[in-house]
Amino acid sequence: MKQYTLILALGAVVIGIMGIIFGMDVFKMSVTTQDYDIFVDPILDKQSLFVMGRITIQNTGFQPLTNVHVNFGAGDTLDLGTIKAGEKIIVSPPSDNPMEFVMITADNDIFVNKAYREMPKMVGMMGS
Repeated sequence: MKQYTLILALGAVVIGIMGIIFGMDVFKMSVTTQDYDIFVDPILDKQSLFVMGRITIQNTGFQPLTNVHVNFGAGDTLDLGTIKAGEKIIVSPPSDNPMEFVMITADNDIFVNKAYREMPKMVGMMGS
């Protein structure tokens, strides 16, 4: 009986340690660690008749981002002004834009330059 109790206790300790390790990893990803930080995700959705682009912009820092400026390329720009902490905005480039890249700038040395990525196609979905 003592052996089973020892094995169960050891198993509980191992599970507890694993929970702490994985919990800290998830906690680190979900909690902001910088005052000024931004997440940018430009996506292309190619359909058979048209191509739609959208850019998700989220302030992932503690402080508001000021003077946020979006450059879609080909001379197309958009001024967003201020994005509050945690706020998410979705914008689309003009329809005649080549949609190759997007550059986001803001005060406090924020600069992100990303190329568009294509959405994965799933069987039975529109455009697949």
